[in-house]
Amino acid sequence: MAMAGFLPFSAIYIELYYIFASVWGHRIYIIYGILFVVFIILLIVTAFVTVALTYFQLATEDHEWWWRSFLCGGSTGLFVYGYCLYYYFVRSDMSGFMQTSFFFGYMACICYGFFLMLGTVGFRAALFFVRHIYRSIKCE
Repeated sequence: MAMAGFLPFSAIYIELYYIFASVWGHRIYIIYGILFVVFIILLIVTAFVTVALTYFQLATEDHEWWWRSFLCGGSTGLFVYGYCLYYYFVRSDMSGFMQTSFFFGYMACICYGFFLMLGTVGFRAALFFVRHIYRSIKCE
């Protein structure tokens, strides 16, 4: 379930470095059009991965898909927080208690927001999919 976030994370991996460098490294980020396109790709990939995993779950006759679809969509936030750890320890020059606490505190809040946003996208996509397939069933 947590591995469901790998594919959406791979869609935003490159842009995360530039965003982190602009927020935490005082570099200027000027390519907002590409950031918007990557954000739309993230939403689409999250929805498709969650729908596929919900389909596999329903195919095994496990009909308790609600929270699993939310967690599958939101698991990208966990990968983003893992990337935060990598960025802090490998790519940044930050040190000290205050910088560490600010960085991980703010990034925990942002990653939680990512988790909620993408979890909602995954749940809504799975809900639409499940309603569509059950509406298509013809009972005679």
